[in-house]
Amino acid sequence: MRDSSTDDGLHATIHPDGSAVLVVDETPRDISTTHAEDARREIVRLTAEIARQLDAPIRVIVTEPDGRWPLVVDGNERVEYASPDAPRPAAPAGLRPVADESLTRPQSSADASTRPVTIIDSAPAASATPAASAPAAHAPSHPAAEAQPAAGQVSAHEFENRRAQRETFLTSDRDEDRREDPATRGFRGTMTRMGIRMAPGAEERAERADEMAVAQHWPGPRTIAVVNGKGGSGKTPTTILIGAAFARFGGAGVLAWDNNQTRGTLGWRTEQGPHDGTLHDMLEASEHLLSNNAQAADVASFVHHQRQDRFDVLRSQPIALASEQRVSADDVDRIHAIAARYYRLIVMDSGNDESDPLWQRMIDRTDQLVVATTTRDEHAEAGALLLDALADRDEHSAKLAANAVTVVSQADQKAPAAEVRRVVDGYRRLTRDVVQVPFDPAMIDGHLHFGALRPATQRAWLAASAAVARGFAGSD
Repeated sequence: MRDSSTDDGLHATIHPDGSAVLVVDETPRDISTTHAEDARREIVRLTAEIARQLDAPIRVIVTEPDGRWPLVVDGNERVEYASPDAPRPAAPAGLRPVADESLTRPQSSADASTRPVTIIDSAPAASATPAASAPAAHAPSHPAAEAQPAAGQVSAHEFENRRAQRETFLTSDRDEDRREDPATRGFRGTMTRMGIRMAPGAEERAERADEMAVAQHWPGPRTIAVVNGKGGSGKTPTTILIGAAFARFGGAGVLAWDNNQTRGTLGWRTEQGPHDGTLHDMLEASEHLLSNNAQAADVASFVHHQRQDRFDVLRSQPIALASEQRVSADDVDRIHAIAARYYRLIVMDSGNDESDPLWQRMIDRTDQLVVATTTRDEHAEAGALLLDALADRDEHSAKLAANAVTVVSQADQKAPAAEVRRVVDGYRRLTRDVVQVPFDPAMIDGHLHFGALRPATQRAWLAASAAVARGFAGSD
């Protein structure tokens, strides 16, 4: 499609609230929409209307929060990305250019990014000589020692050279990995849906990288411990939503375990299955579950499946006194052996007593530590003191502390930005990675579901889970 409009063309601006304005001959025309995608469609429609009146494609420059986009729109509402014209590279020797017809005809989505095409000239170069008759620098001193091929035939030596240089016809996995899916978000995604294939922007690429990190499966099970010595610091929501992210993006085989000597709340904030099973019931059945006669589905009698978020929960007994449900270090070993047999990823919610053998044995079994904290001073300080204690406990604990991931949840909607930044920056100096989770009313009370969170909150939990997953690379 040729742009036969003036150099300036039209200008449109899409505002953050989804409304827009189209400027025609310095006269603004307001577009009363509430979503950016609706505004883009209306801009295209109005521009096409002008293009039909002028009987020529119109150039329109669209500005929105994530960038500035030059487009060309014709009377049929066909849209092309008006990339700046770049000089064509000179054709290599032995090649002759073929006219790029995409410059004089409407482009389809498949050829929107077409480059000038070259083909090999069928006429051989004048200096070329047949390979079989070319003199070889390493030819034997006695020609009779090697049989010479008949005229028009290829020697065995030349055939071996051709075999050595042959490239496979199969597409490698690396080639497949380099094929990037087109954009699906924002303006770029809209252009893709309109037939103009556009690469994703930096934010969408970063989100895809996090999804791939969380989707990774490792040889052997991995264990995550979510810790903080202060109650109410966000350990249970962190356990649930990290478990949900790994299950949603990486598939089944994720267990959230309430490793709590007292009244753990993991069961209160997740769905209950068709039974009342707890970790104590699992302990009683441990001999069978670890036997060769056990089947994968047998564990369903003791865990509670989360139908929306696709992971399982192993509950403590929140209605019993701590003295009535004591769990020993050996019990932790036995439950962990069962969990590692049936699940690829174990996320352990912990209690607040760091001196309890149950808590300490959890640390011994952990591959990745996650410190959960809110922006409140007492929660942040308790998490930092715990890291100090682990650094002095033993070599394994010190390694966990040094490579920990911190999740800072904004529990108070009115918390000043400076206060949030102070906690985030403080933990950035202590741990391998820090992720800030914004305030979200869906996290306050009741059952937690990943899909009920705001998009920005979901994105934060995906980032936190990806940070955890990247820590598993060195735990083989």
